[in-house]
Amino acid sequence: MALGPRLDLRQSQSLVMTPQLQQAIRLLALSNLELEAFIGEALEANPLLEMGEVSRDEAPDAPIEAMPQEAGADSAGEGDAALDIDPSALDRDRDTGDADWSAAPSSGAGEDGPSIDERGTADGPSLPEHLHAQVGIVARDRREEFIARALIDQLDEAGYLSLSVGEVAQALGVPTAEVERALTVVQSLDPTGVGARSLAECIALQAREADRYDPCMARLIDNLDLVARGEVARLKRMCEVDDEDFAEMLAELRGYDPKPGLRFGSSGEAAVVPDILLVPSGMGWDITLNEATLPRLIVNRSYYAQLRDGAAGDKAANAWLRDQLAEANWLLKALDQRARTILRVAAEIVKRQDGFFRKGVSELKPLTLRAVAEEIELHESTVSRVTSNKYLACPRGTFELKYFFTSGVASADGEGASAEAVKSAIRQLIEAEDPGAILSDDTLVDLLKAKGFDLARRTVAKYREAMGIGSSVQRRRAKKLAGIGQP
Repeated sequence: MALGPRLDLRQSQSLVMTPQLQQAIRLLALSNLELEAFIGEALEANPLLEMGEVSRDEAPDAPIEAMPQEAGADSAGEGDAALDIDPSALDRDRDTGDADWSAAPSSGAGEDGPSIDERGTADGPSLPEHLHAQVGIVARDRREEFIARALIDQLDEAGYLSLSVGEVAQALGVPTAEVERALTVVQSLDPTGVGARSLAECIALQAREADRYDPCMARLIDNLDLVARGEVARLKRMCEVDDEDFAEMLAELRGYDPKPGLRFGSSGEAAVVPDILLVPSGMGWDITLNEATLPRLIVNRSYYAQLRDGAAGDKAANAWLRDQLAEANWLLKALDQRARTILRVAAEIVKRQDGFFRKGVSELKPLTLRAVAEEIELHESTVSRVTSNKYLACPRGTFELKYFFTSGVASADGEGASAEAVKSAIRQLIEAEDPGAILSDDTLVDLLKAKGFDLARRTVAKYREAMGIGSSVQRRRAKKLAGIGQP
């Protein structure tokens, strides 16, 4: 075979993502608030863009009615092009080991799943602001005040000191003894219990404030792990008290706040703002995009005409002006397609999960991204981007769109039930159990089977643990403690 140069002609295909295509993909994944920031940057970069008033007649997010019996008709029209792109080419747990020592009910979701997300900043000052306002009055001198303020800045949201005294002393370059004295100043501030380095220290500070920190209470606080495990007899021997005194001590213990800092606002959390609004309408639902967080862009044609007339004869200026107009028009089209795509996906979710919106989490059905994508003829990756970081507000609360996609388990009706529905059923059974007849996992299996859920015992245990619910032994001890602490 002769060696030498030659020319070959080959044909191949490849996916080339233009900057506009990449930008369109990013737009799909943005929430309304993130989109607002993106539009702000676009307004600064393109002189032809400006904010316009949202018109209900012209807005692409006009209400669509998802009627269960009509399989969620989309009034935006079947012929509308949808954006379908496949580019497939210092935290510590303060309750560790101490479980539910106060025997208070868990703050988990109720029957209807997670309630409206109220993670917004609380009214009033934050915990650091509240403490900084007091420390100047209590500190003995400027040096002690300086160290105390540094300690306040290291407190977590619950009011606990996130660093050791030695670490703070090393960072500030001061003796450890001075940091200890400043920490005493912080621990004397309101609310009582802030500045603690452990749950036991936090409770002890509050017991001292209430003048109830006697040797018996001190031993009880030092053994919160035994309280969590419900070892009543051992605790009474250690504290050297009878049943009546022990019940009073438990009642006092439950009166203390294990996380005193949470009474104040937090500057580090942002409120969840829904992107999609769902309200009942007759036998169906009205689905709209949240216009309060969805700016509307328009192209200023008159300003474009002025710039074009002023640039007459200047080829470079005219070329730049045409590019700006093309970019502005494309952005408006991409935003319109994004809105329609989000509404199509939301309408399909509402149609599939209609039972949840009407009756609660017990009616939540198993649902996958692929099922929604195939029904509305979009790619699965498109549906994934649409449902990322977006929230839907309905009469039952505010939920992330991802919440409605859950795995399923077998059920008597053959349609399957979502994992959330099973968890809800388990929670209801446990909350209603008789303190004298705690339900074992095997008993829960039988009761769930009677409700139409066919699960193995290990599956029930997995769901129970995922909800933070203890075993039958742990619950029996907790209820026994709760009974002892009742007056």
